[in-house]
Amino acid sequence: MEHQRAQLVPELLVTDISASLEFWVGICGFAVMYSRESEGFYYLDLAGAQVMLVEVRGEGYWVTAPLDPPLGRGMNLEIKVLSAAPLLAALAAAGRPLFQAPEEKWYRSGDTEIGVREFLVQDPDGYLIRFSERTGERQVG
Repeated sequence: MEHQRAQLVPELLVTDISASLEFWVGICGFAVMYSRESEGFYYLDLAGAQVMLVEVRGEGYWVTAPLDPPLGRGMNLEIKVLSAAPLLAALAAAGRPLFQAPEEKWYRSGDTEIGVREFLVQDPDGYLIRFSERTGERQVG
C-alpha cells in the first residue's frame, strides 16, 4: 500500500532503536512505512502522523549540542488521534507513566473554540508526545 509522505516529518535521534520501536509501534500503534535496518532508521506512520527514528551510532548526525537526556527539551509533538482511550489503555498495560494525565482543553481559533482531550507521555529518550482527541467546537461569546 502506497503511503503519502507528510510535508513536515520530524526525525528523532534515539539511543536504543529497539526500545523506541517498542514504544512507537508496539504501544502507540504506529506502522513502519519503510526502514533501513542496517542504519537503524525507521519511517513511521499513524493515520498520517509521521515520524522518523534513527539510532545514534557514532559520528555523522546533525547534532548541535550534547545529547543529554531528556531529548527534545522545549518541544512537544502533538499527534491527533480519533480516540485517546486505546492509547491510554496500551500505555497503562505497558506500565508507561504519563507526563500529564488526560484533560479536557479548549483552544481558541478565531471566533471558535476547539475542544480536545489530551495527555502527554515521554518516549524512551524523553521526547514529549501529546496525543490529542478532538471533542467538539463552540462559538466564542
